[in-house]
Amino acid sequence: MSDRIPVQIVEIAEPSPVKKKAASSDGHIHTRSFTGLFRNLRIGGAGFLFLLFFGTVWLNWGGRQAVLWDLAESKFHIFGATFWPQDFILLSALLIICAFGLFAITVFAGRIWCGYTCPQSAWTWVFMWCEKVTEGERNQRIKLDAAPWTLNKLARRSAKHTLWLTISVLTGLTFVGYFTPIRPLAEELFTLQLGGVSLFWILFFTGATYINAGWLREAVCMHMCPYARFQSVMFDKDTLTVAYDPRRGESRGARKKDVDHKAKGLGDCIDCHMCVQVCPTGIDIRDGLQMECIGCAACIDACDSIMDKMGYDRGLIGYKSEHTLQGGKTHWLRPRFLGYCTVLVVMIGALMMALNQRPMVSLDVSKDRGLFRENNLGQIENIYTLKVINKTQQRQQYRLRLVDSEGFVLHGQTEFSLAPGEISDLPVSVAMLADRPDSSSKEIGFEIVDRDEPGVYSIARSRFVAPLNR
Repeated sequence: MSDRIPVQIVEIAEPSPVKKKAASSDGHIHTRSFTGLFRNLRIGGAGFLFLLFFGTVWLNWGGRQAVLWDLAESKFHIFGATFWPQDFILLSALLIICAFGLFAITVFAGRIWCGYTCPQSAWTWVFMWCEKVTEGERNQRIKLDAAPWTLNKLARRSAKHTLWLTISVLTGLTFVGYFTPIRPLAEELFTLQLGGVSLFWILFFTGATYINAGWLREAVCMHMCPYARFQSVMFDKDTLTVAYDPRRGESRGARKKDVDHKAKGLGDCIDCHMCVQVCPTGIDIRDGLQMECIGCAACIDACDSIMDKMGYDRGLIGYKSEHTLQGGKTHWLRPRFLGYCTVLVVMIGALMMALNQRPMVSLDVSKDRGLFRENNLGQIENIYTLKVINKTQQRQQYRLRLVDSEGFVLHGQTEFSLAPGEISDLPVSVAMLADRPDSSSKEIGFEIVDRDEPGVYSIARSRFVAPLNR
């Protein structure tokens, strides 16, 4: 008789309930207005960043725009410093430092960058404010969505989109103004004389701002931003995230203010859904940590206001770690966080040192296509073109000479001056003094030195080619 496989009964779990969203019937999320500490912090931080973004581009420094990435001249001005393509390694280092800074912040306080300083979030909050000003509060906007088209609805929608487009155009103009001088750019835009390339990029960034902040909004954070996908890798049990305390809040239930809810077995959560209605991504934070949460703390402000009205302690929703939610203590100094901070400090120090030691004169050597030639004195001669860049903001006097090149002599202009930021192509020749070279190719070095500041110099090397048999 063959063995039989025993039957095992498998219970199918009930599907999880659909999460509540602060949305109208068309799926658009309408947030409720609120006040609170974290909202004020966000407005202050975002206001500073807006002032920095829109204001810096109009500053002048030494007769030019203070911050300008001049693509036509291949140089980047930032106040008194000018950076060239040879210095772009410093930009790479700066981007890596920013990445490690983001990692450190994430380990410490989750997606606080997303909620307070991310451009997508900041512009979305501004567009939501425009929506509130033109279409009213949350319930009014939901009713307006469901209402048929009338002159009132058309006027309100037109006013909203006019504000959105105005902010988008200013954003596009300002962004392009960091790459093309802003004053002539703005004049050409408003006089309709803008060139094709500049017009294309202004329209591109205008459209990107209008679509991302006005229409996509939370979809960018939930579906397009890669940071939302890998953030959990950097979290640990001591990371501060916006969280609901179920030990204190459950069981939920509505009640009057003077009711002893503890006697009825209720927690502090009155199930008012205010935390859902103020959330810009429409999630219910009471369902636990979710990828859609951007850490903006809107639900904290809303919940605290309800706790104040009910006479309960604040903090039912707050910045909490997993250890805190489990009744333990948060460990502020832990290896991962300290590791990120250490790397960050070391990298910032290295960048500061590199900036301080950055050569203020650049020298590049290009050898002529011809291998060699014989000059009037019967010497073997090679031709070179030296590209010299004055990276300072003043006119400089330079002296050119050979280094580590015994047996060679330099012919051509050896002393010259360059204006601030000037690039000069200097043709020179190098002759070999020996009649019979011991090698067909030798390395030679060119050095350019500032006559007034000998510590400012640059060295570039090339090869000297000569025939072995003469």
